[in-house]
Amino acid sequence: MTIISGVDRRRVWADEQKRALVAAACEPGASVAEIARRADLRPSQLYRWRRDLAEPVSPGFAAVTVSAEPEPVAGCAVVLELGGAVLRIAANAPPALVAAVVRSLRR
Repeated sequence: MTIISGVDRRRVWADEQKRALVAAACEPGASVAEIARRADLRPSQLYRWRRDLAEPVSPGFAAVTVSAEPEPVAGCAVVLELGGAVLRIAANAPPALVAAVVRSLRR
């Protein structure tokens, strides 16, 4: 029989500590593995905290504005404005490409 004694390995992290570690891991050029190692965590824990601390995204429809005088754009079927970015989608654009570009703009 093996008896394990000593300090319990489970730690309780304050939300401020979690946010600080997640923010450090999200910095450009940061290594999640390095930050996790310095904090004595597994990288998967940081990813879990990032997911848990993210603002919930409610499914639904996006707001659409239709202007009375649309700008003529040759060869475009749809023009999207997302967060200051303008995306012009050609009528013959592959749906997978359009979906990938829109997902990248949401981040």
